[in-house]
Amino acid sequence: MAHHKSTIKRIRQTAVRTERNRYYRTRIKNITKAVIIAVEANDKVAATEAFKVANKQIHKLVSKGFIKKATAARKVSRLNKLINKIAA
Repeated sequence: MAHHKSTIKRIRQTAVRTERNRYYRTRIKNITKAVIIAVEANDKVAATEAFKVANKQIHKLVSKGFIKKATAARKVSRLNKLINKIAA
């Protein structure tokens, strides 16, 4: 058990950050999954709509500093590539 005030505060901060990061990680997985499910169903309209949401959310996480810019670009690029494979 921590005895210093600063260590006790650190433990509290870590718990808050861990919970926040878990939420963001889950959010990325869910919005990505929504695009992939729409692509597997060959529904280009739904996939495009889900992609718009995913693109916005992923780049919002970049501005918050949760993921790096290159990581976001890679994720968005891969999703876009999937959508473009769907026959129009």
